[in-house]
Amino acid sequence: MIDPTSLTFLIAVILIALAFDFANGFNDAANAIATVVSTRVMSPLVAVTMAGGMNFLGALSGTAVAKAVGKGVVDPDSVTMVVVMGGVAAAATWVFLASRMGLPVSGSHSLIAGVAGAGIAHHGGPGVLVGSGILKIVLGLAFSPLLGLTGGFAIMLTIYWVFRHVSPAMVTAIFSKLQIVTAAAMAFSHGSNDAQKTMGIITLALFVSGAYNLETFEIPFWVILLSASVMALGTYFGGARVIRTLGVRIITMRPVHGFAAESAAATVIEVATRIGIPVSTTHVITSTILGMGSTRRLSAVRWGVARGIVYAWVLTFPICGVLGAGLYLLVNLATKS
Repeated sequence: MIDPTSLTFLIAVILIALAFDFANGFNDAANAIATVVSTRVMSPLVAVTMAGGMNFLGALSGTAVAKAVGKGVVDPDSVTMVVVMGGVAAAATWVFLASRMGLPVSGSHSLIAGVAGAGIAHHGGPGVLVGSGILKIVLGLAFSPLLGLTGGFAIMLTIYWVFRHVSPAMVTAIFSKLQIVTAAAMAFSHGSNDAQKTMGIITLALFVSGAYNLETFEIPFWVILLSASVMALGTYFGGARVIRTLGVRIITMRPVHGFAAESAAATVIEVATRIGIPVSTTHVITSTILGMGSTRRLSAVRWGVARGIVYAWVLTFPICGVLGAGLYLLVNLATKS
């Protein structure tokens, strides 16, 4: 039976994790619908409604990523509820701040860095980190943008060749319809990968608290359903500033360009999800947009905007790591006083 103090911490962790889930959906709404809105294939309201629904369905489609996050960042047997709370609070704080500034930062980076920072502060060193899990996650986060860049470039180049004798008006008419499909696929893949991260953290909290006997670290169904619902709501209320950054400021797009970027991104994310690798959907969709834009001419891409986004990604690791450690120490001190 869980004691009252542990129960209070558990509820607090779940609420903070859900706040992160909502913020992640809010910030990453742009990942799923920025291109389809910027090309005027769908109105913002219709697009966010579609994205929210597909996010929900995607989140119900598996748990491989949830298990990788829940037991692949820190050793579940070597951390406390305060560690989980500090890490998730750090990630939620950074994602909310980034959304306010219109920066499409990575929720994956934020969560992993926050939990790792809190775990290191608790353990007094990196020994609490799961080396194989961290390596798998880092490789996924590093290579997925490269695959996205290559995929966006290759798909756009193929389309140019296949439709080289078709009039621009006909191309626009064809891809205006097809882009609705790729936008839905992108939203589905976003939910399937990103919502699982929250599932993994909540399950980690249940394991650490002793509330659930999770011998095999299985994700309870109510956690899946709750995480899916909250992320869908976050996506529905997603930030217009972030949508504008990804969908308009990097490069001007037409439906065919949105199709190329979304189809490449959805493929990379979905493959990663099925093999249990948490990736940054922000990284992937931005890299596919850059790859697609590069086929026109390098000057067509506003590299200054892209550079600013990359700076935000780079800053996420140290900021969330330090913030996670700081919040852990603060909460730990408060509970002992």
